[in-house]
Formats: sequence, structure tokens, C-alpha cells
Amino acid sequence: MTEKIILGIDPGTNIMGYGLILIKGNSPELIKMDVIKLNKIENQPLKLKKIFETTLELIDFHKPDEFSIEAPFYGKNIQSMLKLGRAQGVAIAAALYRSIPVFEYSPRKIKQSITGNGNASKEQVAYMLMNLLKIKEAPKYFDATDGLALAVCHYFQKGAQENKKAYSGWKSFLAENPERKA
Repeated sequence: MTEKIILGIDPGTNIMGYGLILIKGNSPELIKMDVIKLNKIENQPLKLKKIFETTLELIDFHKPDEFSIEAPFYGKNIQSMLKLGRAQGVAIAAALYRSIPVFEYSPRKIKQSITGNGNASKEQVAYMLMNLLKIKEAPKYFDATDGLALAVCHYFQKGAQENKKAYSGWKSFLAENPERKA
């Protein structure tokens, strides 16, 4: 059985969320999810430095095999979009600096992957993740579950494909996955 660690980052210039999952066989397990608060850092370049350093620290400590991040998207406020793009860029640079493969997913793809609905709310995404990963207590910030959603989305999109088994029908699927029964 192969194991893999996936780091998901929800970049932001005030709060950066992240989540780490361990894949054992066909099941994701929560390693950690949290946020890095950047709102007290007034200088934008210093915020970017902190994002880069924190991403490197997470990589060096947890040794992820893959890195998942939200893809840039078009927003109405061009200044916010530029700041977010810079935050995404430095987080990606940190992963590439440590030779970790980077995968990007749109917000819609992430929500679709976790909840089945590309227009799901942050609350719905958090609820689904809590059920899937058996998390007892909701995090204080949705940025943490957003980062975790990126890791789980990547697992569903790529990791699950690598570990996919062929089933002859529902009966064989349920026999192999009894925990999936309602």
C-alpha cells in the first residue's frame, strides 16, 4: 500500500488557509488544517515573504508529495485580484523550490469535487469535509477548510484515479467499501 501526503493551500493576503491529508490506499486522513494570519503585516511585500516562508516550513516539516492550490480567477476588484495572484505565485514558487509538483483547481471545480455542487457555500464544503474526514470540531476560519478542500479535491481528481479499482457493479463496490453505505 502506497502512502501520499497532499498539501492544499487557499492563498490570501490577510488569511492563508492550508490543509494536509495522508492518503493510505483509498482513504484520505486529516493530518492538519489551520490558517496563517497575515492581517497584522502592513507591508504587502512582507506578507508575500511570510507566505513563501510559511509554505516552505509546511513543506519541510510535512514532506508533501503533491501541492494543490486555487487557480487564479477573474474578480471585479482588480487590486484584490492582483494581490491574490501574487500570494498564489509565491506559494507556488515555494512548492517548486522544493520540487513538489503543483496542481491548480478553479473554485468551482473544488466545490464540485467536494459537494457535488459547483456553487456550494463555504459552510457546505466545510460540512462535507468534516463528514468525510471525521472531523469533530469545526475550524474557526473557513480558510482552513478551503485549504483542506484543495487537498481533498486533488485527491479526488488525481489520487483516486491512481488507486481506482474496477467494480463489476454496485454489489462489488459496496462489498469493497462497506463504510460508504448510507
